[in-house]
Formats: sequence, structure tokens, C-alpha cells
Amino acid sequence: MSQPLTIADLKTRARRRVPKMFFDYADSGAWTEGTYRANEEDFSKIKLRQRVLVDMTNRSLATTMAGQDASMPVALAPTGLCGMQHADGEMLAAKAAEEFGVPFTLSTMSICSIEDVASVTSKPFWFQLYVMKDRDFINSLIDRAKAAKCSALVLTLDLQVLGQRHKDLRNGLSAPPKWTLHHGIQLATKPFWCLDMLRTKRRGFGNIVGHAKNVSDLSSLSSWTAEQFDPQLSWADVAWIKERWGGKLILKGILDEEDARAAAGTGADAIIVSNHGGRQLDGAKSSISMLPRIVDAVGDQIEVHVDGGIRSGQDVLKAVALGAKGTYIGRPYLYGLGAMGKPGVTTALEIIRKELDVTMALCGKRDIQTVDHSVLAEMPF
Repeated sequence: MSQPLTIADLKTRARRRVPKMFFDYADSGAWTEGTYRANEEDFSKIKLRQRVLVDMTNRSLATTMAGQDASMPVALAPTGLCGMQHADGEMLAAKAAEEFGVPFTLSTMSICSIEDVASVTSKPFWFQLYVMKDRDFINSLIDRAKAAKCSALVLTLDLQVLGQRHKDLRNGLSAPPKWTLHHGIQLATKPFWCLDMLRTKRRGFGNIVGHAKNVSDLSSLSSWTAEQFDPQLSWADVAWIKERWGGKLILKGILDEEDARAAAGTGADAIIVSNHGGRQLDGAKSSISMLPRIVDAVGDQIEVHVDGGIRSGQDVLKAVALGAKGTYIGRPYLYGLGAMGKPGVTTALEIIRKELDVTMALCGKRDIQTVDHSVLAEMPF
């Protein structure tokens, strides 16, 4: 097959290789998927300002995100069940991110554990935390992240209750998949995925099984996760988590100026403007459309990042132009991982870097840290 040139090329390959239930998990939104679509579509409304006869030599995409050096303003977002896109997926993605010089964020709901990822990386990665009712388990997760020398904690705020994703229910999603006729047919058509999975022992939720109370096997896991997400999560919880963690803290899931002001008041190091990839509140505004308003509200008080809908380096440039100090990609790297394993993640990052670099040059800029709204033909939101 020809070399993938776009994230869409990687998506096509991933669809061919990954069983439907897991591809759909990565590729779905809540209810009508309207917000999921808007996250992508609203980037196309942003038009760039072409400049000519300017010096385009010695360009640099280097920056920092929450105090950590990054080769470009991109981090790998926390994604659940990453290890079901490809065997040992989180470990492979973390290694690719480390080699590329961008942050990797491990999800609480990962297949590979914190310790698994730490065993294959030499630089600190970030850990994303969901707050559960079982506070002892949360304290244990924080301690494990400290022991693994994670350099930032990404606290997700927008999953107090779980948004319904119709595809997951229709597919009977589970990790590992249940042995039903429906699932058997799906797996039979994806032999290379199955062979890779047979070679690994990591097929369940590595951060949870054997660590949380009364969760020693997969049969008890489903009910536990449904019961454990905490609908009473409040700003007071952010305060004790910040104190308990003691390191860099990033708050993920801000989509409103009032919430952004409250987040800035916590003393956190950064916020992520995010609607959970359109997987929670369907009908919410896109992340990129809310970014300028949130930057105006708190951009002088706290570092503002954004995720949701980024599918190209041009999208990254547009987000930076609208005030984001960093961006996160989830689905693009999952498509690469599902398609080609670790080389696919590297390919996704290379595609985005090249598009970002060329677009920045054609907009008349040489350094990503000088990019602002002057590269835009008009303010779209």
C-alpha cells in the first residue's frame, strides 16, 4: 500500500485492520454525533492569510506545554482502550511520542497500566485521572503516577456521568471482547489484529484490575466503572487533588467562560478547552469555537490548551492563532496506531508536523511562538 499522506488515509487503514467494535469506539460521539462533527467542521470555517516574499528559513515549531518542552505544540490526548486499537497500544504510542518529542497522556481507562508505560519509556509522561467514588483508589492512582515519575496530572472534569454512545451499545463493546457469534465474526475478519492480541497478556483495564477493591477479574469491572464515576465531583475536589498530587496539574473539559474562571482560580497550571471529543454533551459547541472566548476570559491567568476535531497541522496552526498554547490529538494517533502500530503513530505525528510547518511558512511566520491571530484572514467566531 502507498504511504499515508493524511490522517484520513490512516483512518481508512485502521478501519480495515481493527475490529468494528473498537474502531467505532474511537470514531464515535454521543447521541446524534452533532458535536463530534462540529469539532471537525468548524476548523474549516477558519481561513488563513497568505503572505509572500518573507524570509521562511530557519523555522521552529518548538514550544513548551505546561512547562514541558515539546517539538511542536501537540500532545497525545488520553484515550481509553487505546490498547484495543493495537496490542500494547499505550506502550507503543508512548514510545513514539517520546521519540518525537511530544507529551503522551495515559488514560485511567487504559489497557496497559501506568507501570507498563513507565517500563518502556525513559522520559516522564502525563497521567489522566478520572475521579471515582472510591477515594482510596484515587489516592493509589496518584501515588502510582508519582512512582512512575509522571510529570503532569490531567484531571478530567466532564465525565461525572457517562454520555450515551449508540455505537458502543449496538456493538456490545467490552475489553476483551465477549465470545459471542457477533464478536466472533468481527474478529474473524481481522486476523492480523487477532494475532497481535494473542501475543500480549494486556487485554483488560490495567490500571484498575487488581488495584481497585473487589475488582480481580473482568466480570466485575463493567458494573464497577458504571458505579464509580462520581456525579458529586466539585471544585473542592480539585483542591484536594492538587494538594495530594503536588505537581503540574492540567484541568480537562472546560467549555464555558465561567468554568474557565473557576479553573484559573484553582491554581492549576493549564486548562484544556474540550467537549470530550463530542462524546459527552451532544449539542454542545465545538471546542475551537469556544477557544477565543475562553482565551479572552482567562488567557492572561492560566495556560490554555485545546482538543477536539484536530485532523491536520493546519488545524493546529489555527488553534495556536486563536490563542491555544498547546493542542491534543486523540483520534489521529489512534487511527495511526490501529493502522500500523508504533510506526503509524509516528506517521500521524509526521503528517501533522509537516502540514503545520509548511502552513506556518506560507502564512509568513518562522517561529510557532510568534503565531497569533495575524495569520488569520478574519476572526471566525
